[in-house]
Amino acid sequence: MSSQPMSSTGHHWWQAARRRTTAVQQGATAMGWVLLLLGVAGFLPLFTSNFSGMAFAGPDSTAELFGVFSVSVLSNLVFLAFGVLGLFMGWGAVVSRRYLIVVGALLALLGLYGLIATGGADFMPANAAAGWLHVGLGLVMIAFAFVLHRKLPKESEARGEGAFGETNRGAAR
Repeated sequence: MSSQPMSSTGHHWWQAARRRTTAVQQGATAMGWVLLLLGVAGFLPLFTSNFSGMAFAGPDSTAELFGVFSVSVLSNLVFLAFGVLGLFMGWGAVVSRRYLIVVGALLALLGLYGLIATGGADFMPANAAAGWLHVGLGLVMIAFAFVLHRKLPKESEARGEGAFGETNRGAAR
């Protein structure tokens, strides 16, 4: 018996237990970072051409992210919100998958609406590039949800048990 106090997981206090992340959690976190960075870049004149022409919402905004994608204050805020949400949802496997599906579907539908709406959408700046960006990001997110979900560990593995129920506590990692 060791004289050093042990944590409830059987490790010494200085051996922090590693947080196990699944592939779908990593996918949600990665997409959260992508959306967050796109939202931040939309507010920076360095990345947004015609920055002074940015409107709050609607087709009146003439600002373009990287000189290609039409952006507005509202679209940047939506990207920021979806990005932060992705970072928080990346902490759980089930919510990560739901985030990827729901936000991916919303982005894809938003992009299709922007592509189909003639004369620009009412609430968003619409050009073909921005529409295809939304559709592409949405489809990638949905694909991540279904492809990466197959790589979830078995329930016993997630608890730290081996094939026959033995625990891995104290085992060398």
